[in-house]
Amino acid sequence: MAGGAGMTATAHVLPDGRLHFHHGPMDLILRAWGPDRQVQAAYARAFRRFAPLLEELVAELPALRSPGDLPAHGAVARAMMKAVRPFRPAFITPMAAVAGAVADEILACLSGPEIRKAYVNNGGDIALHLAAGESLTAAIAARAGLSDRVTIRHADPVRGIATSGWRGRSFSRGIADAATVLAATAAMADAAATIIANAVDLPGHPAITRRPARDMRDDSDLGPIPVTTAVGPLTDADRNRALARGRARARAAQGRGLVDSAALFLQGSQAVLARDTVHPHFLSSSIPGGPGGSAPRRIGPEGDDKPFRFQLAEATHG
Repeated sequence: MAGGAGMTATAHVLPDGRLHFHHGPMDLILRAWGPDRQVQAAYARAFRRFAPLLEELVAELPALRSPGDLPAHGAVARAMMKAVRPFRPAFITPMAAVAGAVADEILACLSGPEIRKAYVNNGGDIALHLAAGESLTAAIAARAGLSDRVTIRHADPVRGIATSGWRGRSFSRGIADAATVLAATAAMADAAATIIANAVDLPGHPAITRRPARDMRDDSDLGPIPVTTAVGPLTDADRNRALARGRARARAAQGRGLVDSAALFLQGSQAVLARDTVHPHFLSSSIPGGPGGSAPRRIGPEGDDKPFRFQLAEATHG
């Protein structure tokens, strides 16, 4: 996360009516459903909170990039610390939860009177608000034309979805193409996805290439720790062994109440850990990954709601 000096926070409406917030490395897509006046007010609250957030996080970067339990001051920084703490003594820094924690913070501003449902999608780490009787569906695509969906309903104990893996935008120590986690908050899902994706691994396997994280990005919080840069074709036995390691890590987190469910994907193979509370869309379909696959995330509503058009066509905050 680079500094925010000289950058401007902006908000604009996408053609389908969703709102896009941008500031330096942060790109959020959000939407709320409710009466126009309340939605308008919710969007204004969310942008007011978003505008200074990057500078707040940059001011605390030394602590947020440390694997130690250092003091944190801002609300988002504290949420990041809280999300990663249960996974220690494994190596994890609060940066593992930054996207989810930001999504949670902005979602809190969207929630309010008469807002039936809302979401904030921060690069695929998603925070959800659902009033009684409401639901939202997230689509996870492994490659063009092949998708999986998970529907979260008000009664489900899930308000966060996150995905990690070596093909994603952040570094991974494991070989999962994707590890998608459902949890009570987006920050917890983000931290758990990082740990579980790291566990999908075959240490010392000759098909796996790794490099020190700092050689890839000099400001990486992982420093000299090797991260995965390539994974060659694996046998069925290898894939199953790696996925079993990740599933065991996910089961341990589930047993401690940290995650609700997880789905792990590696070169066309998958492993799923689920509770009966989760809608079966997440459990029954297959995401073929393969050596050329990736895992972008999208989210959309169930039903045929018409897009809300944000009345302020453009907003900026310098």
